[in-house]
Order: sequence, then C-alpha cells, then structure tokens
Amino acid sequence: MLAFFKQFSEKRSSWLLLALSSLALELTALYFQYGMGLQPCVLCVYERLAMIGLFFAGIIGLLAPHSPIIRLIALALGLFSGIKGLMISIRHLDLQMNPAPWKQCEFLPNFPETLPFHQWFPSIFNPTGTCDNSQWSLFGITMVQWLVAIFAVYVIVLVVILIAQVKKTRRQRRLFN
Repeated sequence: MLAFFKQFSEKRSSWLLLALSSLALELTALYFQYGMGLQPCVLCVYERLAMIGLFFAGIIGLLAPHSPIIRLIALALGLFSGIKGLMISIRHLDLQMNPAPWKQCEFLPNFPETLPFHQWFPSIFNPTGTCDNSQWSLFGITMVQWLVAIFAVYVIVLVVILIAQVKKTRRQRRLFN
C-alpha cells in the first residue's frame, strides 16, 4: 500500500488534484461570501489561509514530482497547512457547538505585521462575521463540520504519503528474472 502512495506522489496528477481541490474549496468559500452573502469570521479567514497553503503545496509538488526534495517541501507545507487548518476548524467548531460569553474569537485577524493579508487582500481575508454563528449547512452538517472532515482527510492522506516517502519498500522477488 505504501508503494502505491509513493508512486502516486511521484505523479503530477496527484499534486494537481491537491491544488485543484483546495482551489475549488477556496472558490466555494468566496462564492459563499459574495454569491450567497454569508459573512466570514476571523477563524473562517484563517481556514481560508490554510486552504491556500494546501493549494501552494500542490503547486510546489506539481513543479517537480520526481524530485524527493521538492516532494518533501510540498508535503511539509501541505501538512503544516492541513494540521493548522484542522486545529483552527476544531476550535471554530467548539465555539459554535459550545457557545459561552468567555469563549469569543477576535474581531480582526492576528496576522504578523510583515504579512497583513487582511490589508493586502481585503476581499479574501477581511472578516465581517462572528465565529459562533452557523450560517449554512448541507445534510444537517454545518460548514465548520465539513471543514473539520475535509482538513482531516487532507492530513491523513498527506501523512500516509509522507510515511511512504521515508519507508523503504520491499523489492518483490520474482521467480524468473
């Protein structure tokens, strides 16, 4: 099984799948904001940034999938973004499922001063909603619950691919060489 995932990571199509799926989710978030009028909160903005990190991981892996160094860089960025997105979405889910006056999210994003994404790209990273408000659901599952599942899948797949990179695969013996 690990050999399959290693071979899969050496193909451009696998990294293209990562880039396109994360781009599709990012465009869906923008449709929710501008097409449906849903207001993103600060944690939504952070989740968007994590999704963009997954997109860039896919682009980096797409550049040279046969290079182990490039694959490891793409996997590191993808795992960092996926784990960060999972942690943020779990916190976001906690705020929605267990609201309390002492559990609030901030009003402005806490980006580093050197990377003020909310000032550079206000149409994507400027929050206008509140974190404890669930505005959309599909099949009874809220947007944040979907994000927890999506980030979890990304993390699981990327961890398996990372293990496949470092695990030695056994050479199969053939009866006749």
